[in-house]
Amino acid sequence: MDTLYDSAWVLEQIEQIAQFSQDKPNITRLAFTPADHQARNYMSKLMENCGLNVEIDAIGNIIGQFQPADVESHVPVVATGSHLDTMPSGGKYDGVLGVLCGLAAVSRIRHRGEVKHPLKVIAFAAEESSRFNLANMGSKAMAGLAHIPTWKRLKDHNGVSLADELEAMGLLIERLATAACSQNSIKGFVELHIEQGQVLAQRKMNIGIVDTISAPTRLKIIVTGTAGHSGVTDIADRQDALVSAAMIVLSVRNIAAEYEYQGAVATVTALHTYPGTANVIVDRVELWVDIFGTVHENIVDILQEIKDAISSITEDYGTPAAIDVVTSEKAIKLDAAINRIIEKNCRQLNLRSMRIDSRTAHSAMNIARIAPSALLIIPCKDSINHNSREYTASYDIAAGLDVLTETLYQLAK
Repeated sequence: MDTLYDSAWVLEQIEQIAQFSQDKPNITRLAFTPADHQARNYMSKLMENCGLNVEIDAIGNIIGQFQPADVESHVPVVATGSHLDTMPSGGKYDGVLGVLCGLAAVSRIRHRGEVKHPLKVIAFAAEESSRFNLANMGSKAMAGLAHIPTWKRLKDHNGVSLADELEAMGLLIERLATAACSQNSIKGFVELHIEQGQVLAQRKMNIGIVDTISAPTRLKIIVTGTAGHSGVTDIADRQDALVSAAMIVLSVRNIAAEYEYQGAVATVTALHTYPGTANVIVDRVELWVDIFGTVHENIVDILQEIKDAISSITEDYGTPAAIDVVTSEKAIKLDAAINRIIEKNCRQLNLRSMRIDSRTAHSAMNIARIAPSALLIIPCKDSINHNSREYTASYDIAAGLDVLTETLYQLAK
């Protein structure tokens, strides 16, 4: 083959995609922004250059397919992929690595031949929640989990709607259901991702094989107080929404600390104050809370403790609060058979592997609801993620790419 699809090739492409950012020298590619479209166009052309047929589905997922000449089109596919969009000031590797390693792996297999299933590489759209406050939209849509009435109402902080952004791409939100894959259309899905923790590095492991992916429960909390002049309103007479919000932040942190040893966490991820002027007491605060865990009962307990804490705080300070559970999903077990294949491949490649749970959401979590799915992770230096200092070594990428290639090949042959 003309191109050597190795870790050096993957790293070269990572650097190219890192140039597409809306706030250089940082890396920010919020979903469907001009920077994201630049990355999407680059990836589409890259897939075509690797010999794949490329299509865009109703949510904007980029799907590159290798169709072996002697394999009929209705045969279930073997798929891989991740995402291209980032968090604000994110990193080079999160998501992008999984798409590029998937493309490199399929390109390797394409030149091997002798496979009995088509292979797909998917760059899922809008997997990060940084723009529309809803994560994994591309994989949700593909899994048939899009709730169109809710998604029609989604807007970013500038008031731009998801529906408008899709329409600008020639897509209609009313047709999102057409992005869903039918049951049995995917034989297996394998995602590669950097670790968003430090277990692999601490244990000196090359590969993490994920058994369970925790799913997010996300809350939107509105605390309401009374505006007043910050210089003349007596402390005892105030209904300061920000004071209540500060107490809620501390309560969420303390509740989370009680459950962390059980693999669950909760975090206040965003806080917005209104009217937001220098000399006015805050009369409205919007908080966002993320809860992650692999045991559903723990998430339910955390949610109830947070609700109880909010009720007590807002009653004490005279600041009513409204709690909206924006999303509530259950953790999901990944496919045991594919995980055994990954484990065997690691042994044959003389790589150290371990079973692990993921406390962050991934595309595989949604695809697992319609097809056997797996998630393999590789170390990330100092567990720094969603940050410009995010880094994964070339030898770790090479290990992940080799395991991914062999796993996809064995599923497709």
